[in-house]
Amino acid sequence: MESHRPYTHQQISTRDPTSPSVQQRASGARGHGNPFSSKVNGVLATSYADSEFREVLSMVDERGLENSSELRRQIRLQLQKEVIESNGEIIREFGHVAEQLRRVGAILEGLTQTYSHMKSELDTAHQDTTPILKESSLLMKRRGEVEGKADVLRRLRGHFVLSSEEVNRLTLPSEPIDDHFFATLSKAKKIQRDCELLLGFEEQALGLELMENSSKFLNAAYQKLYKWIQREFKNSNLETPQLNTSMRRALRFLSDRPSLFQSCLEFFTEARERMLFDSFHLALTGEGPSGATDNTVKPIEMAAHDPLRYVGDMLAWTHSATVGEKESLEVLFISEGDELAKGLRAGRESEPWTLVPDEDEVLPEFDPNATLNELVDRNLAGVTRTLHRQVEQAIQTNEDVIPAYKLANLAGFYLDMFSKLLGPKSHLLECLESIESEAMRQFRSLIRDYIATLQSDFQHPTPDLAAPPFLRDALGQLTAIMKIYDTSIDKPEEKEAGFEPILAEALDPFLAGCEGVAQGLGSPSRQVFLTNCKLAVAGVLRPFEFTRSRVKALQESMEGDLESLKDSQLAFLCRGAGLDKIFDAVAPFGTAQEDPRALASLPQLQPDSLVAASQTLDDFLPSALLDAVQNLQSLQDSSLARQLTEEATENFCGKFEHLEKLLGIVDGAADNEVRLCNCLARTSAEIRVLLS
Repeated sequence: MESHRPYTHQQISTRDPTSPSVQQRASGARGHGNPFSSKVNGVLATSYADSEFREVLSMVDERGLENSSELRRQIRLQLQKEVIESNGEIIREFGHVAEQLRRVGAILEGLTQTYSHMKSELDTAHQDTTPILKESSLLMKRRGEVEGKADVLRRLRGHFVLSSEEVNRLTLPSEPIDDHFFATLSKAKKIQRDCELLLGFEEQALGLELMENSSKFLNAAYQKLYKWIQREFKNSNLETPQLNTSMRRALRFLSDRPSLFQSCLEFFTEARERMLFDSFHLALTGEGPSGATDNTVKPIEMAAHDPLRYVGDMLAWTHSATVGEKESLEVLFISEGDELAKGLRAGRESEPWTLVPDEDEVLPEFDPNATLNELVDRNLAGVTRTLHRQVEQAIQTNEDVIPAYKLANLAGFYLDMFSKLLGPKSHLLECLESIESEAMRQFRSLIRDYIATLQSDFQHPTPDLAAPPFLRDALGQLTAIMKIYDTSIDKPEEKEAGFEPILAEALDPFLAGCEGVAQGLGSPSRQVFLTNCKLAVAGVLRPFEFTRSRVKALQESMEGDLESLKDSQLAFLCRGAGLDKIFDAVAPFGTAQEDPRALASLPQLQPDSLVAASQTLDDFLPSALLDAVQNLQSLQDSSLARQLTEEATENFCGKFEHLEKLLGIVDGAADNEVRLCNCLARTSAEIRVLLS
């Protein structure tokens, strides 16, 4: 039964032919020489590494064959049968392929015959149509050339020739100035520029003819544009945005003709000057150009009784009008950038005869901002003349010092504003400079008249030696002037230098008057009076930054007077104490004197003299300090008076200490029965206590 079990590929492949059992069986089998042994030897001799053998075993495994004697006998026959059937199937398939190839051959033969027939017919047709095709090609070529020339002509006419509608748009006055006009004008300008290229070829007739026509139309268009701008300027309202838009474009195009452009500017300036003058007259008087009263306007002349307000209102109106005019003209002339400048440069090249410079003259480059400022200034010429006349009249009728200076300061303020607005050169600035000079002249004249009326008061000081009334009045005026000047927008260093001439007019004459009054006073009244005057002036000047130099000069000039007052107080103490002659006698001697006998020989240092002086000193000391302070009671600054008295008492105590030291030297060098130091009733320490 074991022999009927099938052997799989895995079982066969796992047997090792080199194992000992297999070798023993093989050797035993070889020893008998029967068929079985031969078969075993054949199996053992088979190499299992052969790929074909492995494939056979795999096929056996796939078929699921059982290892039986019947199957082993039939397997070869079965396999041969399968091979024969496979070969028969292949033969049948090749028969079908041969049949299909015969059919393809028949079809190819038919196609070949059809191709030959069609080729012969085509050759015949080609021979018949060749002349016609050649003629057609020649016609097509000629047609292409004609179409090319027609396209060139059409393009040439479209680019270099204006249509009748475009010509009418440029030349007829009835046609409006609108976007179509400007587009056509741009086209005409481009035609003229491109015609210059045609002049570079040999055949110049076409270029000359086209340029002549385009120039004629351009000149007519510029004349039409020039008249339209003049008409619009005549009744212009710069506040209308639509007008500004169209006017900007018109001016930009007209800048290609500098002569026409300049003429338009002149006409525009005249129109704007007249309109601004009428507006200023209406604001000033409330009456229009026709003389009719406008009740909606409050006339500036209603404030004519107040010169400062009257002038301020006129200058404020002028400033507002200048700002509005400049903003409006900026929209017209500057908003397009440097287009106007480019147009004028191109126009100068096209009109060189209009701007022929002299031999040493160089044509200036067009500056839009400078031209704008000049145009605004010219538009305000009529306003400027009226403003100058009215303000000068208001200045001349004013008789008060402070309003006169306020007017000058107001003119200076607007002068600075207009210089930033219109630049350094303009008629309006010249007008304001003249107004400021006139106001300052009136101010100086009124100051001199005021000083002349006070000449009699300069000789009469007050009993309390205070600042005289004329100086106090002058300082009151000066304070008002300085407050006005402090509001100016000048730089600090410029303020100080600019205010110095005003001090020379409004302060120095009164200080000189105080000096003249002080000449008739004795010392120390003269020093007290001058110090009070200078303290009053310094107190008024000190709060302002631009008077620091003058305050410093006043303080330096007071030092001499204060030193004199301090010496006067010291002399008072020395006289009151009865020690003035003794101090004068010992003044030449130092504390290191080598000759005590010279000191002892002085009459002022004799015991009798010292005792008498000591008695006077003792009587004077209780009220010395109060008496000394009383001497300076007229000094307006009490702290300064006390300071001067304290310094004088300190000097007095120093002199007394010096005297004590000298008396000690004399007592130490001589054997006198009476010691000089004992002749003095007070010591220097006691005197300091009593005078403190």
